[in-house]
Amino acid sequence: MTPSVLVGLAVALPLVGAGLVLALGKWPNAREGATLVTGVALFATVMGLLGPVRSGLRPSLTLVEVVPGLKLGFQAEPLGLLFALVASFLWVVTSLYSIGYMRGHHEEHQTRFYAFFAFSIASAMGVAFSANLFTLFAFYEALTLCTFPLVTHHGTEEARKAGRVYLGILLTTSVAFQLLAIIWTWQLAGTLDFRPGGILAGTASKGVLSVLLALFVFGVGKAAVMPFHRWLPAAMVAPTPVSALLHAVAVVKAGVFTILKVSVYVFGLDVLGTLAATPWLAWAAAATIILASLVAFTKDNLKARLAYSTISQLSYIVLGALLANRWGIIGGGMHIAMHAFGKITLFFGAGAVLVATHETEISRMHGLGRTMPITFGAFFVGALSIVGVPPAGGAWSKWFLGLGTLEAGQIWLLAVLMLSSLLTLVYLLEVPARAFFGKPAEGRAPVEGIHEAPWPSVLALTITAVATVILFVHPGPVFDLVSLVVPK
Repeated sequence: MTPSVLVGLAVALPLVGAGLVLALGKWPNAREGATLVTGVALFATVMGLLGPVRSGLRPSLTLVEVVPGLKLGFQAEPLGLLFALVASFLWVVTSLYSIGYMRGHHEEHQTRFYAFFAFSIASAMGVAFSANLFTLFAFYEALTLCTFPLVTHHGTEEARKAGRVYLGILLTTSVAFQLLAIIWTWQLAGTLDFRPGGILAGTASKGVLSVLLALFVFGVGKAAVMPFHRWLPAAMVAPTPVSALLHAVAVVKAGVFTILKVSVYVFGLDVLGTLAATPWLAWAAAATIILASLVAFTKDNLKARLAYSTISQLSYIVLGALLANRWGIIGGGMHIAMHAFGKITLFFGAGAVLVATHETEISRMHGLGRTMPITFGAFFVGALSIVGVPPAGGAWSKWFLGLGTLEAGQIWLLAVLMLSSLLTLVYLLEVPARAFFGKPAEGRAPVEGIHEAPWPSVLALTITAVATVILFVHPGPVFDLVSLVVPK
């Protein structure tokens, strides 16, 4: 099978999986088995592209030429391949986790859940392998629409309200800002193709390109740069596997991936570093990093705290792109993977606690670590990665981001990263500290009557926690792949 065929297959396989889920809806074991098999097949397919891409090939596939020079097509390049590898692997693990969570929590409409999850992964693959801004925008919007039924899964008034906020912010930013930026780029450059070094050099004044950059940064609402962040905490009303999809597998990663890809392949780092808007937008990302961390402190609900943590961590990647240098791009690209594994572990832990104890508030989790040691041990490992300390993978991405700030001569941005890590240390490690060393909350059932969540969920969070440590011990494959985006 040729690499070009593998690119198309990577987008098509989740759609096939969605069809199988709908066909097998009456037989839960077969339905979930089809989900797992499709996920494994997708990951194997994406892995099949690793060798060709690392050897310098850029396999491509054109579906249709909409108008002369404007194609709906795909291409595998290092940054997109990294995103696809992370999303496809974590789809398998999240599907395993979902079996335990959805059954243990007695969720309704499980067939619809698995089907739209597969549709969302197909959209994420389309974003990852997009050959141009037109294809990226089409699948970016498809991802928004496919995840909407997951956000509103419970069908309550709270869920419907969250869904309106979700759609309202994401569609408004993408249509009002991002689409305008894409059309403007087409008018200036005469093409929307992604090219090494960018396509905008010499096409307009630095002032015009600065406005265009701001439209992209704020138009990619999935990156959750303040003030366009409220959709993310609102969507926490969804089931925990959906939160994992939003925060680690597809949605927010599609946002920051888009910012990185636009920075490298549309503007180009040489142009990006000369624009007056670049440092100001970098400080907008820095403000989001700190403000979201401070808001996280105020949240007693565990998923809400994790949501604001995600908002903060996403802007690490945006900041990396806007540093406009090699280390910033490497650090931001690596953080896509490192944050994904760390944060999904945290959400898996939150969901496991909910299934096993029905607790959602951090202040009521005292003592739970004694009978849920695997869950809170994994949570501790995931938290270390988000903080950015060994032995977890997040230490490497934050190290390279720090190098990027120094290369850019932005010592105060380095101070922002260090302050944020200290804040994250406090608000995340409070959770396992309460669980392992605190006394049971008053009015709650005795700790001895509580056990770990169903085994599929525990196995899934164990896998992601172990992977987080492996990414610290052996970060080379991720580093090597991202390094191809910005060769020396």
